[in-house]
Amino acid sequence: MAKFSLSSMSVDDLLALRDRIGKVLSSKAVELQRQLSKLATTAKSSVGIQKRRGPKKGQKVPPKYRGPHGETWSGRGLRPKWLTAELKSGHKLDDFLIGRRGRRKRGRKRKAG
Repeated sequence: MAKFSLSSMSVDDLLALRDRIGKVLSSKAVELQRQLSKLATTAKSSVGIQKRRGPKKGQKVPPKYRGPHGETWSGRGLRPKWLTAELKSGHKLDDFLIGRRGRRKRGRKRKAG
């Protein structure tokens, strides 16, 4: 690349140099804009792939726990305040299970004989 002594150049030469630099910069800017648009398109398509939901995300789940005042909780997410308060007061989580009281553990069936 040639070295220029700007102090020895005439005003017309300096203006011509400025115009050439402007053209080069604008062409580089256009190229960078093209590359950015390609990246944006690629990023949008890859984000769509990464944000696929699991099979149960967004589906309603029946409640698993019921509180003393009719509150319910499915067992997903943070524990509700009513359950946290009940657990602090000495209750167990199993005390609030819905429809599982009195259920025995499943074991192997024994053959009659």
